[in-house]
Amino acid sequence: MRKYPGLGSAEAERLLKEYGPNELKEKKGEHIAVKFIRSFTSFLVLLLVAAAIVAAMLGEMLDAGMIMAIVFLQGVLGFVQEYKAEKSFEALRRMVSPHANVFRDGGVVSIAAREIVPGDVVLLEAGDRVPADGRLFEAYGLAADEAALTGESVPVHKEDGDGVFMGTVLVSGKGRMLVERTGMRTKMGEITGMMQAVHKERTPLEEDLEKIGKQLGMGVLVLCAFIFLAGIFHGFEPVHMFLTSVSLAVAAIPEGLPAVVTITLAVGVQRMSRRNAIVKKLKSVETLGCADVICTDKTGTLTRNEMAVRKVYAGGLAYEVGGTGYSPKGEITIAGKKAAMAPELKKAMEISVLCNGAWLRQRGGWEVVGDPTEGALLVLAAKGGVWKEEAEKGRRVEMEIPFDSERKMMSVVWNFHGKKTAYVKGAPEMVLPRCTHIMEGGKARRIAGSDRERVVAENNSLTSKGLRTLALAYRELDGANPSPENLEKNLIFAGLVGMMDSPREEVKGALELCRSAGIRVIMITGDHPLTAKAVAEELGIGNGKVMTGEELDRTPQERLVERIEEISVYARVSPAHKLRIVDALNEKGHVVAMTGDGVNDAPALKKADIGVAMGITGTEVAKESADMVVADDNFASIVAAVEEGRGIYDNIRKTIAFLISGNIVEVAVIFLAVMLGMPLPLIAIQILWINLVTDGLPAVALAVDPIDKDVMRKRPREKGESIWKGMGLYIFEYPVIVTFGILAAFEAIVEQGDVLLAQTMAFTMVVMTEKMQVFSCRSLEKPVWREMLKNRWIVYTFLLTVVLHLWIIYDPMLNELFGVKPLSLENWAVVAGMSAFIFIYLEARKWMGMRKK
Repeated sequence: MRKYPGLGSAEAERLLKEYGPNELKEKKGEHIAVKFIRSFTSFLVLLLVAAAIVAAMLGEMLDAGMIMAIVFLQGVLGFVQEYKAEKSFEALRRMVSPHANVFRDGGVVSIAAREIVPGDVVLLEAGDRVPADGRLFEAYGLAADEAALTGESVPVHKEDGDGVFMGTVLVSGKGRMLVERTGMRTKMGEITGMMQAVHKERTPLEEDLEKIGKQLGMGVLVLCAFIFLAGIFHGFEPVHMFLTSVSLAVAAIPEGLPAVVTITLAVGVQRMSRRNAIVKKLKSVETLGCADVICTDKTGTLTRNEMAVRKVYAGGLAYEVGGTGYSPKGEITIAGKKAAMAPELKKAMEISVLCNGAWLRQRGGWEVVGDPTEGALLVLAAKGGVWKEEAEKGRRVEMEIPFDSERKMMSVVWNFHGKKTAYVKGAPEMVLPRCTHIMEGGKARRIAGSDRERVVAENNSLTSKGLRTLALAYRELDGANPSPENLEKNLIFAGLVGMMDSPREEVKGALELCRSAGIRVIMITGDHPLTAKAVAEELGIGNGKVMTGEELDRTPQERLVERIEEISVYARVSPAHKLRIVDALNEKGHVVAMTGDGVNDAPALKKADIGVAMGITGTEVAKESADMVVADDNFASIVAAVEEGRGIYDNIRKTIAFLISGNIVEVAVIFLAVMLGMPLPLIAIQILWINLVTDGLPAVALAVDPIDKDVMRKRPREKGESIWKGMGLYIFEYPVIVTFGILAAFEAIVEQGDVLLAQTMAFTMVVMTEKMQVFSCRSLEKPVWREMLKNRWIVYTFLLTVVLHLWIIYDPMLNELFGVKPLSLENWAVVAGMSAFIFIYLEARKWMGMRKK
């Protein structure tokens, strides 16, 4: 065995300068000032800024000030929310311990992991996170959990000369490694580089809002030009028509929309955080809601990342083991009935705890200290009433031969009051040939060929179901301990155990919810195909077809795109494979959410429409590349986030329908009045008041509308589907009815010679019809008769805005500012009748629409 003395301080310092710090380089983030400015760069916001500038140039400073105030508010809200999310994410990232023990100047010192250089000798022991890539030159029972890097849930046993990799965790043993690669040259660094090269597409909501902004902008310009020219044609003065065109532009732009969308997203983010989902970017929230495919890692996401014994074969009987994870609760049954504790089963449990280097402990929940496989054996025994602490009382260890990759066995000799017994566990193909006897009927007898055939058949049956199997055996010793090479001979076969990483209890319900919501779940894992298939079948994922990484390598991308709809389970895959799968799904038009916790998930997390990383088991790289971090590593929390995302999208659509329909009314009323040669029914300050306060406050109330209980029973919207879909009632019918109602009342009063009263009446009718419309907008598809008052915030804003409007109407000073005069009871009767009619019409139309389906 070669020895390495370690580096001297001077040499380490030189190498640190040559190779750089041992850390994963991140792309330089945006400066906080740049992030803040970026909050104000959407097309719609820029359109509002332009409107404010025009208003200021025309001397309308109050209008300009109100528009800029609302623009500033929405920008600050968005910036603050994303900044808070980033801080939450950074807190998760700081949970990683950044130190390691290395040999320097002839002694052991603890240094920051970032200071490790190639040539360093690092001391490793159970519980350590490997700080760099290197090669072992001393290993004593060393096993590494490489799930973060490979997706494999079973620890990998390491021998002298084996490689160990940055970010993996040692679950047992100890050893020393010679560092070969650090920082971005490690395997983890390579994946980080791959992840950073991935271009992130814009979210559907960003595209929708940008499209709305451009559509409104073009529409405003065309309308302003058309009305200006029409006015000139009708003989109006150019200055008057220019001011009228500006009023029309103010009416057309929904000043409150950017702020209300931001508030809707921010409220949704807060609700999601209470359900253990931390969102890093506001507009990513809605994307999760329209996802129709979730690509999920198996280990730690669908499963608990805790091995559990599911089957035991002992004394010729096959036992089922209930329970999940490391909790020692669960029945041992045969054919569905509770099994008696037969001597063979008890002996298998005794071997499970005595040939075992792990410990089971309870700290809030149950956890294993040591190898997860050995932990599963401890849990099995505990379910049968055999506890390690009790089994070891009065015994002492005489000899231990640790597991190694050649023998594939572990043996421990215990001395109990002078009686020595060797307990052995290992791969069945290694243990069974060394057995000369088998335990049956409580006694050991000579093993027959038929016995071996039964054991092999049972082992094949278990492995075909994706279970990892171990054989258990023992040998009673007389006198002195035999040599290690002779100890594992003449064994008595006690039984087989079959184990697997248990699915989370709550995952089945979450998957059923996905199915009802039209969301397809795809499992992508680095595990063995049989294991992946077994978990998928147990959870009801896919149709039994499994594609491996090797098959993917042989499949051209065009063929993969053709087959992508029929394969829901992928096994033995690499990071590059995951990217190909996401690309193929995107090419088919799917909105893809990718969940995962390992470094191997990071590139696909970033490439997917929305990446969801695990907060507890997730690696720093995975969290860095994701759009959302699930704090409790629970797949059910991801589904809850999907539900929130759908609710947020519904609320945004309600808000857009409410605001845009009101703006259409304002534009139509002014446009038709000008075209018909009437006075202006609404003046600029009234329009601005309606858009920012009368409409703005109820729109915010819609933003916090409770999620519809049927939201997860609908199919997700298709990629590219118009946000306007299903809004015809509000975008066309409502504006037509209200516009003609207002113009009729306006014209009737104008003919009586009171233009100021006519404008007050038009102003009030717009306000009150929209007050009733907001209740209807709680659902765009179904009537809200019985639930119209369930959102108390809409009720509060209704009362508040009505009180404010009455104040404007009846306060002499505000009369002058807003260009209004008091209304009579007769006027109010007309307003009330129109408002009641429009609410009844909207609800009746939705009811009739539902009857037709």
